[in-house]
Amino acid sequence: MKVSFVIPALNEEGIVGKTIKSIPKKQIQDKGYDVEIIVVNNNSTDNTQKEAEDAGATVYLEMKRGYGNAYKRGFKEATGDIIIMGDADGTYPLEQSQEFIDKIVDEHYDFVIGSRFDGTIEDGAMPALHQYIGNPMLTKMLNILFNCNYSDTHCGMRAFTKDAVNKMNLTADGMEFAIEMVIEASEKNLKISEIPIYYRKRGGGEAKLSSFNDGWRHIKYMLQRRF
Repeated sequence: MKVSFVIPALNEEGIVGKTIKSIPKKQIQDKGYDVEIIVVNNNSTDNTQKEAEDAGATVYLEMKRGYGNAYKRGFKEATGDIIIMGDADGTYPLEQSQEFIDKIVDEHYDFVIGSRFDGTIEDGAMPALHQYIGNPMLTKMLNILFNCNYSDTHCGMRAFTKDAVNKMNLTADGMEFAIEMVIEASEKNLKISEIPIYYRKRGGGEAKLSSFNDGWRHIKYMLQRRF
């Protein structure tokens, strides 16, 4: 079997290389898997592409910016049986990747998502507004509207089978892609599991989230989709 890592990157010079190197590639290969690391350069204006290539990733340029656009391109290019996604900024513990793979291979889950709230959030890793109000509120809203039971709908570290991603109808171009994916996984009756993770402070690069604008976009997306 083959595992594909897909990492979107927009102006992540100084951290994208470290993020790639944090992937336990040899450990996964020692378990008998082939590994490919894909970075989607989302039209960066800095040294992101070269840094990612120097760290051992295959880099694809996606000119159309947007969280969803970058991931859709990465999933299209990925050739693995299992796909693992995570941000380029060092916040997600890609060193935990084998746990996600084992959930899929040994326990036959289709879609595995990390949970920062069931795990540990490093001091300063998440603004208080997001940690205590925004993310819990959006998670609860999604669970109620779509009859789900997630503890952290916006965690960006996820793993799923190639077959699972092909079943999901993923169309969102921006940050809404994150909740579109968890809704699709539930509506397509995929077998879903969560894994507690350790969420860290950004290692560098530019912060992409706009608290109020992106929060409203998520709310609007859920309401339009549900009603």
